[in-house]
Amino acid sequence: MFPFSCTKVSTVREALAAGQRGGRFIAGGTTLVDLMRETVERPGALVDISALPMRDVRVTDGGGVRIGALVRMADAAVNRTVRAAYPVIAEALELSASAQLRNMATIGGNIMQRTRCTYFRDVSAPCNKRRPGSGCAALGGYNRTHAILGGSEHCVATHPSDLAVALTALEATVHLAGPAGERRVAFADFLLRPGNTPDREQALRPGELITFVEVPGLPRTSRSGYLKVRDRQSYEFALVSAAVALDIRGGVIRTARVAAGGVGTVPWKLSAVEQHLVGNRPSAKLWAEAAERAADGAQPLEHNGFKVDLLKHTVERQLRVVGGNK
Repeated sequence: MFPFSCTKVSTVREALAAGQRGGRFIAGGTTLVDLMRETVERPGALVDISALPMRDVRVTDGGGVRIGALVRMADAAVNRTVRAAYPVIAEALELSASAQLRNMATIGGNIMQRTRCTYFRDVSAPCNKRRPGSGCAALGGYNRTHAILGGSEHCVATHPSDLAVALTALEATVHLAGPAGERRVAFADFLLRPGNTPDREQALRPGELITFVEVPGLPRTSRSGYLKVRDRQSYEFALVSAAVALDIRGGVIRTARVAAGGVGTVPWKLSAVEQHLVGNRPSAKLWAEAAERAADGAQPLEHNGFKVDLLKHTVERQLRVVGGNK
């Protein structure tokens, strides 16, 4: 590990000042420390923000919920408000990482985590995320776990966060503080597809800090859930996952929120699936028809073509679980 300095701050103002001087924010450290140890990242200065007052979960005036950036994943997962109103968030958190990591990792850090692509973490391999212009080893290498949606000629790495899939489905908002003041960014716009700049992964401006994530008070989000398909049952990233929230009243689907993980360079909103569901009555036929649209636009690579059918089956299964196996 390369030498670096570390400053602990106690206020947001101090954090932003240190961030303007080039410091990297760190809280739980479950991602950044790994990357530093592997020399994937070499920040010269760290800013410890773990003492900042961003650890509350509270209901908003609009009936939604605000989750502070420094709330631990484990605490958010057992929070009564989150569990009652947004089971999909609680389930996504509980299926993430390990119990030990969930006790350390924060909400802000989770959505900021970088890809688990093996080529990204192997400093001897070309990787445009790590060194722009060097190439993407995954395109011609072993790409079984890589993206079938949202990739480019420069990068096909998937985003690893389970929580981010739930937040994408629920159309959450990220609140930021920075040198120019506070602002908010729709979660769908916060995580960036690689395009021609795969090294730019979030819509953060220099020195900005995540303060909290806001989930809107959507109708009947208590009818929701998260399904994660992986190579082993614990401590493994998703091959495919599905976050589903349905508002069913009078026997008709009024609103649908569906997103997938493990298949896109960012958590993938399944708009075509949602559109097919709304206005229809739940049935096995409807679940199957809607799920057929889950892989629209997919571009499988040499080793991950299986993800196309796996995505459809995963979405269909979770629609049945949340909406009823009719």
